[in-house]
Amino acid sequence: MDPDVSVLLHCERWKGLLESQVQVELSERFNRQTDPAVERHIEELWTERVSREPWLFNGAKFRLHSFCFALPKHPPSTRSSHIPLLNCAGDQGGQTNSHTVLEDVLQQTKLLQDSSTCGCTDVSPDIHSRSGPVLTLRLGLTCYKDYLGTNWSSRVAELRRRGEAEFSDPVALLAQPLGVGAVLRTADGQVVLIRRSQKVAEAGGLLDIPGGHPEPKVVCERLGQAVCEENISVEMMQQKLEVVVSELFSSVCAEIRDEVNVPLSSLGEPVLLGVGLNHISAGRPSAEFYVSCSLTSDEVRQLYWKGGPEAHESTDVVFVSRAELLQLNSSSPLWSELCPSAKGAVILYQTVKPDGGTEKTTPQNGPT
Repeated sequence: MDPDVSVLLHCERWKGLLESQVQVELSERFNRQTDPAVERHIEELWTERVSREPWLFNGAKFRLHSFCFALPKHPPSTRSSHIPLLNCAGDQGGQTNSHTVLEDVLQQTKLLQDSSTCGCTDVSPDIHSRSGPVLTLRLGLTCYKDYLGTNWSSRVAELRRRGEAEFSDPVALLAQPLGVGAVLRTADGQVVLIRRSQKVAEAGGLLDIPGGHPEPKVVCERLGQAVCEENISVEMMQQKLEVVVSELFSSVCAEIRDEVNVPLSSLGEPVLLGVGLNHISAGRPSAEFYVSCSLTSDEVRQLYWKGGPEAHESTDVVFVSRAELLQLNSSSPLWSELCPSAKGAVILYQTVKPDGGTEKTTPQNGPT
């Protein structure tokens, strides 16, 4: 549909997944591969970038390695150091095919069983129910410095070639930090977009959805471990992986609060639509969510202009009707104004259709 984006996975079969249907496997095996030459290149790029933009800081991020579907009673295997991606999308252009996700999962699970690389078996016929399946996200750790030095490097094509040749994975040497974004729908059926400031690092001036990153540091703090970004490790978070999942879901609501100034009490439970890939930044992944809001578009507009903690990141708020969003495509005038992450979220929303046209909103108690 658009060369800037594609869909890595979508959750159309279940109209999206709730927090209870997602788990994570966190391991250093899912970190990026590296060598001294790559590290030197990253350090050189970071030093040069910070000299121009001294306000930058190197925060820890989660790295998406791969994923699989399984029933809760059969946790994923950790036998392989490299686990192939289970691509539940259609093609690499962001469009989905006519197969159901269930058929994709069953077919790819069989392939993985045959190659003995994954223990995610037992995908049952009732996979479409809210009691199953569980989506397991395999996460490692990375950081903003590595993201700039790999995904945004002028040598990214070479890094991808090396990754494919040396690890059979074109993104093995890339940071691949996992972002989050929200298709936020108001009580009167409008979807909230924000115009990015020209001062932000990426996609300045374009329309985007509220979003950011789940933060490893927040997870550590919730586990009672006060630590600086540079010292965060996988081991610190492995004791309670459900806190990582909680951060994945709650972080998207926190971003809505901070960027749009909508209180958490007005937001419904986030529904995971899937994961999109931003090919402007070498296929960087972003988990996209649907979040309903009990406020009208006029009320959201008023709150936005009062300003939230991250008001400086955008310059305007724009509302698009659900009907228009469902019809939006690359030939629409608005499409060229969207940044890649917003395009990916729109494609996933059109595919999954999590709201079914209803207006109902269930407020949640999120982080404060």
